[in-house]
Amino acid sequence: MESIAIKGNIRTDLGKRATKLARQTNVVPCVIYGGENVVHFSAPVLDFKHLIYTADFKMVEIEVDGKTYKCILRDAQFHPVTDNLLHLDFLELVDGQAIKVEIPIRFEGIAPGVKTGGKLYQKLRAVKIKTTPEHLVNELLVDVSELNLGQSIRVKDIEIGEGMEMMSTPGIPVASVEVPRALRSLEAEEEEAAAAEAEAEAAAAAEGAEGGEDTPAAE
Repeated sequence: MESIAIKGNIRTDLGKRATKLARQTNVVPCVIYGGENVVHFSAPVLDFKHLIYTADFKMVEIEVDGKTYKCILRDAQFHPVTDNLLHLDFLELVDGQAIKVEIPIRFEGIAPGVKTGGKLYQKLRAVKIKTTPEHLVNELLVDVSELNLGQSIRVKDIEIGEGMEMMSTPGIPVASVEVPRALRSLEAEEEEAAAAEAEAEAAAAAEGAEGGEDTPAAE
């Protein structure tokens, strides 16, 4: 499980004035909950850039007042106008205690449908998993190497590891290989041509049968 390290300073003054002053000095007020104690701390904004501005799922090891807490990010609050980072909530990971998390999906393999002109579309970026901290993973791999034109992979097709329970709806599409418009037009033309040829053959056969009935028998 990939993790990043953050060193924070304990916050004893939790009032609005102290919080505003912290933000003015480019540090972010944060809280850790879910363990034995609630811990309020702050850390420089730049220390969180590899955690906030990424789609990756990571564990965070936060050192505050000489103690290290293993956590995951639960919530990030931003200013509605400036988009500045205002506050972060972290959930402390306790061994054996189940949590629900969003795990990113990554594809592996090459879909045969792509090789024949289709395009692979990712319908879902992450799935919700219920597990314990010792079974946490950074990502879930989805094999698309058997995905042909017009086919889809759904949540129920994702293989998850031991100690994990899938919480997302099984029928939701994760990825599909869609037929491009140009290829659909070509297929439609081929189908129309085949249908027209079949109709012509059927008409010719019908005319031949009628001609045989009208021919007088030889005496």
